[in-house]
Order: sequence, then C-alpha cells, then structure tokens
Amino acid sequence: RPPGPLPQSTLFPSRSADTMAEDIQTKIKNYQTAPFDSRFPNQNQTRNCWQNYLDFHRCEKAMTAKGGDVSVCEWYRRVYKSLCPISWV
Repeated sequence: RPPGPLPQSTLFPSRSADTMAEDIQTKIKNYQTAPFDSRFPNQNQTRNCWQNYLDFHRCEKAMTAKGGDVSVCEWYRRVYKSLCPISWV
C-alpha cells in the first residue's frame, strides 16, 4: 500500500461521509462554551476552571453517596473541559 492517508471507507467502514458530515454539523450547532460567571470577571479563567473542576467532583461524590443520578453533574464537566487547557484534563 502506498503511503498517505487511509481511505474514508477504511477509517469508518460502517458510516457514510454524509452521515459523518451531519454528525459534525449537529455537534457544531449544539456546541456551547462556558457561560459568563460574575465570580470570575477577569480574562484569566484559571480559577474558574479549577472551581468547576472541584464542583464537578463534589457533585459526583455527593450524588453517588445519595444513590442519585450523576448525570446532573455533567454541566460542570462540560464547563471545566471547555475552560481548562487540554493538558490539564
């Protein structure tokens, strides 16, 4: 096989290019970043990242202890993954 990128059918054999394009468009349309938080008005959002990281893990721990649904904590996870550098998460 000659060097170069793999054909689309090899990478994703069960999905058509149209389906993948629709999935990408849906993700772009539904993409949301972290909303403004008045506790962190400065440009540097390091503390905001850290606070949402802590809030997620506290929420997850509390909901697990109560036997509740952990999915309610998902908002905090999305926010900290949006704010924090990739190398941190």
